[in-house]
Amino acid sequence: MTAGAVSAIAALTLAACGSGGAGTDTGTDTGTEGAAGGEYTTNGCTPENPLIASNTSEACGGDQLDMFLAKLVHYNTDTAEPEMDIAESIETDDNQTFTVTLKQGYNFHDGTEVQAHNFVDAWNWAAAGPNGQAASYFFSPIEGYADVQCGGDGSDCEANPPETEEMSGLQVVDDYTFTIKTIEAVSNLPVRLGYSAFAPQPDAFFADESEGKEDFAAKPIGAGPYQVESTSSTETVFTKFADYGGDFPGSADKITFVIYQDTAAAYADTVAGNLDVLDQIPTDQLAGRQFESDLPDRSEQRESMTISYLTYSPADEQLKENKELRQALSMAVDRETINQQLWDGARPPLDSWAPPSLPDSPTGVCGEFCTYDAAAAKALYDQSGGYDGTLYLNTNADGAGNVATFEAVCNGWKNDLGLDCQVNQVVDFSTYNKGIDADEYTGVLRSAWLADYPSIENYLAPIYGKGADSNWSDYDNPAFDDKLAEAAAAPDLDQANALYLEAMQILAEDFPTAPMQSRLETIGWSENVSNVKLTPFGKPDRIGVTVNQ
Repeated sequence: MTAGAVSAIAALTLAACGSGGAGTDTGTDTGTEGAAGGEYTTNGCTPENPLIASNTSEACGGDQLDMFLAKLVHYNTDTAEPEMDIAESIETDDNQTFTVTLKQGYNFHDGTEVQAHNFVDAWNWAAAGPNGQAASYFFSPIEGYADVQCGGDGSDCEANPPETEEMSGLQVVDDYTFTIKTIEAVSNLPVRLGYSAFAPQPDAFFADESEGKEDFAAKPIGAGPYQVESTSSTETVFTKFADYGGDFPGSADKITFVIYQDTAAAYADTVAGNLDVLDQIPTDQLAGRQFESDLPDRSEQRESMTISYLTYSPADEQLKENKELRQALSMAVDRETINQQLWDGARPPLDSWAPPSLPDSPTGVCGEFCTYDAAAAKALYDQSGGYDGTLYLNTNADGAGNVATFEAVCNGWKNDLGLDCQVNQVVDFSTYNKGIDADEYTGVLRSAWLADYPSIENYLAPIYGKGADSNWSDYDNPAFDDKLAEAAAAPDLDQANALYLEAMQILAEDFPTAPMQSRLETIGWSENVSNVKLTPFGKPDRIGVTVNQ
């Protein structure tokens, strides 16, 4: 029955509202209210992969997917409340078998109607091992997922093909209805279905026979309020979709993502009126809140559901085998001083593996190992045997404050531990991610996580679940995976969250990563636009921006 799914969504909705209210809003209206139409520019960064929904699990590509995709569920831009989008209803009696009924009238950008088979076909393709999709892991709760994975260790799909191409847990009932059966009960499944990996794909996607769907990705097709007009290494242009059939339309006629390698340059362009929406403020402009003078009444700061953490590279044998060393390094990070001196209070210390802005998020799970104590850190460091040689802190250089933060961490380790360390600056986010996938880096990896959906589970399963694409630490503990499964099958969210906390405590014991900072995101905009605001996910609501006429 419908009540099961609706109750799950409603429970998260109320809590998510609390999250949004905790933010600090320094923005005000800019005067002239924008009207529909016009065009504006916003900054972007280089996606790791072509714009295919199931192969994008990072923020640069995700920002652009959000412009042209529609999903079953939409997250409210003020509260993160899950709201029905393409789905008319998602019904269940037992949190294990779900019946999805689609609204009629949603069209893809090529004019074809969104139907049930567009979801089932897309999800089967995304989950299939031979297709190597980054977001394949998100489909693992569905019955039959194991049957579409490659045999052996999964590395040679040609020699060990999957048993079948379709998951038994997905069935098309009619043009506007399909069913999902999960391996075990998944109490928050409806909440997850707003993530981009669960978007439908048009028939044109499957007709593309190019390797990796490269032809389709050159101008991908979705069912969202904007369509892709063109893509290149320097910009992606979106235009308003005239036949958009949903409840969340855009305002501007044209939006251009301009790719910047340097946030300082994007900031300068915003101040000069050459760039209209900026999604982050450089650290030197946060100091003393200089941005408020440069962009008077044209900025906003808000607590977000983004966290950063230090991942100890699994390619580094010294870190991999030495938990005391990992804990000592974490204890020697002066998070509060970095927060105040570099970020003007916009990066509060994090002492858990989920952000405090998330409803029911636990605090203090990291304990003493996330509390700066130079003497205790040095004693533990010496006890661990220390680090032999130069320890590298690896980060992409194209994000505001990344390099400065790691230089501060490195200097602290030199002073407090006598450790030889060096910051390795990688040119951009795309190159950095590919290097991680190829195990090119030893030492410490800069890591951050922006929630795909408002659930504690989203900070655990995709980052620490065995085989998950974003499991950069290669964490593998069956007890942790079992606890996640137990939590997912809990009859209600309170019981689920209690079990997720137990899973987090296993992380605290194993320490594959070190919590670093939560975030207050800060954005700015030019005099050319209005109605610019931050979502709870820490991103500008680019769909809602209006152009001053």
